[in-house]
Amino acid sequence: MNHFLRFLFYTVIVRPVLLIVLGLHVRHRERLPSAGPALLVANHNSHLDALVLAALFPTRLLSIVRPVAAEDYFFRNRVLKWFALSVVGIIPIPRIVCGGRDPLAPVCDALSAGEIVILFPEGSRGEPERLGEFKTGVCHLAKRLPDVPVLPVFMHGFGKALPKGEAVLVPFFCDVFVGEPVRWGGDKQAFLAELGGRMNELAAEGRFPAWE
Repeated sequence: MNHFLRFLFYTVIVRPVLLIVLGLHVRHRERLPSAGPALLVANHNSHLDALVLAALFPTRLLSIVRPVAAEDYFFRNRVLKWFALSVVGIIPIPRIVCGGRDPLAPVCDALSAGEIVILFPEGSRGEPERLGEFKTGVCHLAKRLPDVPVLPVFMHGFGKALPKGEAVLVPFFCDVFVGEPVRWGGDKQAFLAELGGRMNELAAEGRFPAWE
């Protein structure tokens, strides 16, 4: 049932909105994984981000594409919790860790099961088109599962199409740049530096002017 709802949501709502309302341009789409496990690491400026990334995959893969999301935000009420889990298929993780709980365990389980996970290592949504500092969670995942490819993805325009705190979608040309996979090499700082460098290279491809 959940797979059917997810199929309807993306094919009837998300993809038509991307095609009709937003001018979406995807560069290097061929780099997207054709199967799991894989970890997509993207910048985060809008609630559209996870939906857009999931919608890039063919319908046959929608059931295994899972965005990581803050548990406290999406569990605020029963309806939102049901929608996030059953329709979007989020992997909920706590922002505040207590009682020896491993916040990354559900993500590791999903990757170990062969799923494609979407992660926003900046944490919460930042300022439009300003890449924030990556938190170390992505390093811990790469270290635990070194054979899983980590694909950097730079997204541009979604922070203007649906800014943080807004509920009305604004038509805006948006871009998605998919990078080459990054592999864990054993050193946290080197891994973060390579991942950040790849993200900056993808951002530079667009030659976008600064936001006013």
